[in-house]
Amino acid sequence: MARILIVDDSPAEMHKLVLILEKNGYQVLKAENGADGVALAKQEQPDAVVMDIVMPGLNGFQATRQLTKIPETAHIPVIIVTSKDQESDRLWGERQGAKAYLIKPTDEQTLVQTLAQLLAKP
Repeated sequence: MARILIVDDSPAEMHKLVLILEKNGYQVLKAENGADGVALAKQEQPDAVVMDIVMPGLNGFQATRQLTKIPETAHIPVIIVTSKDQESDRLWGERQGAKAYLIKPTDEQTLVQTLAQLLAKP
């Protein structure tokens, strides 16, 4: 069973994402901000990270950059899931190392398909 780390400061969004992932057979780890997400990813080595952008302290762009640049977590794919839907935000997310960029509210099928594709890559 793949383990997915969700990093999101919204309790409502966290609840929705947990329900979707658990329903589809994933084990879920949770962090409420970027700094905790980076620390938890280093410690727990999840199979993928679902990352919000707008969070207090270390935002999702900064946390994604840290995760994709440090050796112990660089192999973990990051999926940004955010309400920021400008093309410049998408490009910036990709430049930080995100493997996918989904817009909230994301539907279950899109999230699950994206995870399946990223987890299937060697």
